[in-house]
Amino acid sequence: MPCPPSPWQPETPRLRALRRLIPYFRPYRRTLALGLLCVVISGMLGSVNPTLLRHGIDGMRAGASLNSVWWVAAAMLGVSLVGGVFRFGMRELLNALSRRIEYDLRNDLLQHLLTLDAAYYGRTRTGELMARLTNDLSAVRMAAGPAVMYLVNTTVGGLMALGFMISIEPRLTALALLPMLPLPFVMVRLGRLTHQRFEEVQEHFGAMTTRVQENLAGTRIVRAYRQEAPEQARWSAMSDDYLQRNLRLARLQALLNPTFALLGGMGAVVVLGVGGTLVVRGTITVGAFVAFGMYLTMLVWPLIALGWVFNLFQRASASMQRLVQVLDARAQVTSPPTPRTLPPSTGGRRLEFRDVGFQYPPPAGSTGEPRWVFRHVSFTIGAGETLGVVGATGSGKSALLDLVARSWDPAEGEVLIDGIPIRELSLDTLRRELGVVPQETILFSDTIRSNLAYGAPAESDVTWAADLAQLTETIRDFPGGFETILGERGINLSGGQKQRAALARALARHPSIVLLDDALSAVDTHTEEAILHGLRTALSGRTAVIASHRVSAIRDADHIIVLDDGRVVEEGRHEQLLERRGRYWELLASQQLEEALESVEPTAGLRSETL
Repeated sequence: MPCPPSPWQPETPRLRALRRLIPYFRPYRRTLALGLLCVVISGMLGSVNPTLLRHGIDGMRAGASLNSVWWVAAAMLGVSLVGGVFRFGMRELLNALSRRIEYDLRNDLLQHLLTLDAAYYGRTRTGELMARLTNDLSAVRMAAGPAVMYLVNTTVGGLMALGFMISIEPRLTALALLPMLPLPFVMVRLGRLTHQRFEEVQEHFGAMTTRVQENLAGTRIVRAYRQEAPEQARWSAMSDDYLQRNLRLARLQALLNPTFALLGGMGAVVVLGVGGTLVVRGTITVGAFVAFGMYLTMLVWPLIALGWVFNLFQRASASMQRLVQVLDARAQVTSPPTPRTLPPSTGGRRLEFRDVGFQYPPPAGSTGEPRWVFRHVSFTIGAGETLGVVGATGSGKSALLDLVARSWDPAEGEVLIDGIPIRELSLDTLRRELGVVPQETILFSDTIRSNLAYGAPAESDVTWAADLAQLTETIRDFPGGFETILGERGINLSGGQKQRAALARALARHPSIVLLDDALSAVDTHTEEAILHGLRTALSGRTAVIASHRVSAIRDADHIIVLDDGRVVEEGRHEQLLERRGRYWELLASQQLEEALESVEPTAGLRSETL
């Protein structure tokens, strides 16, 4: 099987990553246009006051009346008030716009992640995805709102200030701008470094998030093995590295404002020297000189703000590139363009494997050949029959069930339901037929009722499924009964209770095909026997595949296959397999011996204590 492309490989150049945001602006075109209009108007109004001040100063020097001076002051106050209204409007509109874009982008990311398959999640760390959905998304939001707002604001303010400066004294304007010529080169250089270092920070943050997630999920193991101190040491090392990366980024960002302020300050020195000389000579008035200085300040501030805006765009570009890699990832298991439909059925469905072989895709960057989990597996289960799959750990039982649910696709051969290859069915159609109990039980932080009814029809009777899974008595012991809230991953249930809850959840859907992957491994023998007795009734008329390392769980199956070293080494009914005294017989004898030893050991211990 060819190695799949890495989901983290960039598909667009860095500086083009932000183009992917453009579609998210389209639903809010009017809000964007109105917000930008407020930005332009506020920028234009902000450049009026220096001219009014110029007329006021020159009027006072020319002996104007006090009335006229007060009128100038009132005009400046009015311009400031109106400008404040528009500044409020631009922030309200554009900042709210950025939040809506963040909301839409987060929804699209989650929706896309739900379409990706097991192969993607097998090579992608959960913490890395969490970092992209938090820190990276926040950085993109800053570019979608505040950065756009301040870019337009500084551009309009700077151009207005430059225009007024030229109208006052063109030569002085040219001399004041001369020290700012290196600015574009500084911005480009610092921008590239900012992008690179911010990307390093975000990647390391993803690794830290993964570490936290693993420690929290495995906190019982950490404590049981007394690994608190080593884990703390590893975390401290990662935190130190994260601190150093952030300090490198902070030092680089600290260069931006001082550099722009230095260039602007040099321009102010030119204005003070040359402009002062022009005032003394009478070339320009005192009011014009004061206004020119204010406009220069208004020009320098946009340059400083432009550095901050440029930094935001560089951060957002690095983050958007990481989000684009998620959005561009594609599942290998997909629905066909023109899916077929299954014929109507009131019970189970016929399930068939035709010369199926399977191997897990190798990890990204792996050069070795992937190992075959099993090959040349063929069998047919009639509608309403039960197949038992037994074998040692690692023999491929779980992989076989995963192929029925299309968590993976086989590398060779095909799987059919009612004679139709499952590749030709839509994933929705296929999985609507299935009730799956995985080996690792996953429960949600919700009520017991909601967990049992998860994905089931609205009219489904979860109490029936709970009775069948021998869970009703357990639920009654909880103070809230079916309305009891389960902790994270069902932490307030034992391992056996979790498995029974997962079994009840699968049966509540009334599926036509039931897949049980070692679903009773955590329950005791007595409970297992009671559940199996109930299952015989519940599975009547339904097709079932029961994979287990316990022979007792599959002995009543209509057909049994024994997997060993990637091959089907035996198949038949329980009695037939026992008569052959092969691998199946060995597994049963070994398990009976283990059970006998377990029953003897407590008694032996009791006798030694008595003596």
